[in-house]
Amino acid sequence: MRSIETIYETLLADFAQRAGFTPEAGCDLAVRLWAAAAELQALEIQADWVLDQSFPQTAQGIYLDRHGAMRGLKRLGATRSGGSLRFSVEAAPAVDVDVPAGTVCMTAEEVRVRTTADAVIPAGSLYADAPAEAVEPGAGGNVVPGAVRFLTACPQAVTAVTNPNAFTGGAGEEDDETFRSRILESYRRLPNGANAAWYEATAMSWPGVTAAKAVGRAEGPGTVNVYVTGENGLPDGELLAGLQAELQEKREIAVAVKVLPPAAKTVNVAVAVAPREGADKEAVLESARRAIADFFGGRLLGRAVLLADLGNRIYGLEGVENYRFIAPAADVPADSTALPVLGTLEVTELEEA
Repeated sequence: MRSIETIYETLLADFAQRAGFTPEAGCDLAVRLWAAAAELQALEIQADWVLDQSFPQTAQGIYLDRHGAMRGLKRLGATRSGGSLRFSVEAAPAVDVDVPAGTVCMTAEEVRVRTTADAVIPAGSLYADAPAEAVEPGAGGNVVPGAVRFLTACPQAVTAVTNPNAFTGGAGEEDDETFRSRILESYRRLPNGANAAWYEATAMSWPGVTAAKAVGRAEGPGTVNVYVTGENGLPDGELLAGLQAELQEKREIAVAVKVLPPAAKTVNVAVAVAPREGADKEAVLESARRAIADFFGGRLLGRAVLLADLGNRIYGLEGVENYRFIAPAADVPADSTALPVLGTLEVTELEEA
């Protein structure tokens, strides 16, 4: 990009060649030439920006969305994390205790989660589990096991709440680089109405689908299995049934297509983290827990869990000096039919030898 000074000197030299004299610095004509140089630089900047937005390799924001629309692709929106809540009582009740859907609980950091179905603590029992989701979409809802401890509206007789497992699947709106890679991949794998790319693109256009993998000849010649994930990871029956009907109508002749949930591949993670000198140790460890929980979600379908990816997330956190993975002991290989889900998560302080 040329500077204003460079453009001004070019204009000045061209004027001198044509007029036979060079304007004095600070005269009215020199000021006009300087103003013209500034406008020309702005036009060059605008032209470069327009050129960048003309190609999916360099477009950004809404202009990248338009390139995606030309390929039948939409940017994935923010998703809510999902998990389960365990409601408990101090003493076994003589009658059933109801926990209605929509019961809101929260963490010490005021991250709110709510139940998505009714639950009942049976008479004679001390607790019951209920499916739940984060109130707000985004990665902020990916809370670690045991983080939910507060009842905002306490159901009758319930005295405590917790989340035995992490809430996962929450993610922000798909960023430019991730969306760009999907757009460019659609050029490399052109859907033709019958190949895996077509089934995956059709599935991704269905509301609520966050990832899709098509496996040809899954059950022999003429069969295709399409594995999909929803916003909270594993899809629900309504999503599977709707997409099944859509693909059944659009499939090519003599092909049997099935829409299936992926198998959940549990990944237990244990990592020791060394905070930098002077850093808040508990804050660093909590940040590491959040970074790992944020990694897991429906968009991980068919992908490998690489220790390098997890390590980069941890090492890039403020206050981290070093880390060492205890589990998994090696990379978890990719499987088109499986969704890696977070099992146990243990983040401890690394004791240097």
